[in-house]
Amino acid sequence: MAAILQSLGRTIIAGIVLLILLILIASSVAGAGPQMGHAWGAFFMRWLHVVSGIMWIGLLWYFNFVQIPSMPKIPDEQKPAIGKVIAPTALFWFRYAALATVVTGLLVAWMNGYLVDALGLRQPVHAIGIGMWIALVMAFNVWFIIWPNQKKALGIVTVEPEEKAAAARLAMLTSRFNTMLSIPMLYMMVAQQNGGL
Repeated sequence: MAAILQSLGRTIIAGIVLLILLILIASSVAGAGPQMGHAWGAFFMRWLHVVSGIMWIGLLWYFNFVQIPSMPKIPDEQKPAIGKVIAPTALFWFRYAALATVVTGLLVAWMNGYLVDALGLRQPVHAIGIGMWIALVMAFNVWFIIWPNQKKALGIVTVEPEEKAAAARLAMLTSRFNTMLSIPMLYMMVAQQNGGL
């Protein structure tokens, strides 16, 4: 077991194998397996959407609840480990989780036939549409404001010290803006199918 858990790749593969085993066990107890039709495909896409969203919002909240508040407490000689190793890796997963969340979310809406109504904020998919638009704004911020400014702040792109400080501040403020938006966005996403609006 330790050999599996010491590798992230093997851990993920083990999680997928465990999921398949659980589906097979549950299917045999229920007497029927999952029907691999449109409904199952839409369900699977929704599952991918949720997994991607957990990665995206989890990292957003990590940055805002852990990394940003902790940086002033870290001794200067230790800060390069954050800026050169941890932050760039976290930002890679952050960006692509945002992209995966948007793509899978749009596919879920399309597969279930409410994409145009949701983006048009038409009833009965008004709440999910609001959530989708908020998520699109957040994803735009990730790719076109946070990431370009983080590249300057982390020294991936070389700029003058004043521009580096301004870029770090703008990235932080935009990340905080996304954290604020994540609260109503998550509510709207869940409200649609659970009558919370």
